[in-house]
Amino acid sequence: MNGQHLASSVRQVHDAQSKQGQLVSLSHLLSRELQNQRIQRPMIRCGHAAQQKKGEDFTIINTNCQRIPGDCSSAFAVFAILDGHNGAAAATYARDNLLKDVMGLMPTSLSQDEWLALLPKALVAGFIKTDKEFQNRKQSSGTTVTFVVVDGWTVTVASVGDSRCILDSQSGAISTLTVDHRLEENIEERNRVAASGGQVGRLSLIDGVEIGPLRCWPGGLCLSRSIGDMDVGKFIVPIPHVKQVKLSSAGGRLILASDGVWDALSCERVAKCCRGLPAELAARQVVKEALQARGLQDDTTCLVVDIMPPKLPSPAGPPSRRRSKLKTLFFWRWSQRQRAKSPDRPAEVEVVEALFEDSSSILAERFGADASAAAAHEVFHCAVCQMDLTPREGISVHAGSFFSMSSKPWEGPFLCAFCKLKQDAMDGKKQQTILGDVLA
Repeated sequence: MNGQHLASSVRQVHDAQSKQGQLVSLSHLLSRELQNQRIQRPMIRCGHAAQQKKGEDFTIINTNCQRIPGDCSSAFAVFAILDGHNGAAAATYARDNLLKDVMGLMPTSLSQDEWLALLPKALVAGFIKTDKEFQNRKQSSGTTVTFVVVDGWTVTVASVGDSRCILDSQSGAISTLTVDHRLEENIEERNRVAASGGQVGRLSLIDGVEIGPLRCWPGGLCLSRSIGDMDVGKFIVPIPHVKQVKLSSAGGRLILASDGVWDALSCERVAKCCRGLPAELAARQVVKEALQARGLQDDTTCLVVDIMPPKLPSPAGPPSRRRSKLKTLFFWRWSQRQRAKSPDRPAEVEVVEALFEDSSSILAERFGADASAAAAHEVFHCAVCQMDLTPREGISVHAGSFFSMSSKPWEGPFLCAFCKLKQDAMDGKKQQTILGDVLA
């Protein structure tokens, strides 16, 4: 709710009460309205646990982001798991820059609903921009990313790779908010890589015996989407699967983890093994269960994010020096029982509303037609990396490859030449990928 709408609603209530002879101070009404607005937003508690083997797992935990700088009512939270490979350079770069790259594409003048509607496109462009700028450093490292934005009761998840995010709702229903981009399990991604000129196969020994998971060659990466991995070629793309859902006011629990957890435990086991625990202890329990099941064969990291109704006893955080873990657990379970017994709290309808989902690697589909007047200006920007372009330099996402004609070459969004080459690999265009290799 913006300030103008808030003031208008307060004045309407004040005028109505004045007509009825019920004089209430305007400051009291404003305080009451602000209190109601705070009640509508959930409480968020986060727990983190990790056991490192290679030191390539990283996280983002930021609960103080603001859509409008300086406006506390526009607050949102961001959480992410980044699982690096072939070194930690890509993971640390994405950790430090991805949020900035995504938010840099979001106008501050939007309402909350408008902001949430634009967020999926900004996530796509932000992932590609981070990938492009990291590849300019000429480092061969890569990383998976599972990036979660919590704004009120709306959860938006963008992911590349196999660091999964699940939702455990209050009813006990478990849903997966990400798609694994493993070539072994994802047929659509295998077809896309093959269409863009890559080869998919297993590691072959000298005697012809094939071992291990399916991989993309050259490079031998078993993932089809990531940030970085410039040495693998243009077949590995950074365009994320994005899913947006709205929780009921009963809330729910998000569990993000690297493949050190998911290779050891199923989604159901992960959710069930930590139910009844506050977020910090829940994250520790998930990592403990994974290590017991498989041992420390890889970096094993877990984030647990509880999205809870307001005005309820909050789960305890990490045990302090004055409170033992056992007392913390007893307090958590007591608070859960008190919620269930509360006679003045109506039963919540447990509904998770799906708002948006798209996993396409075709940029024209992800960005959509943008018939804005940008092309009429002398200077405009690449839709991905935001580099300044003149109208002659911009290439429409609808333009296809340089070898084909398009029926809509004048429609935006527009890309610079580098991002256009990357688009062709995402779209599975073999000719354009070969041309990109020649130009490189």
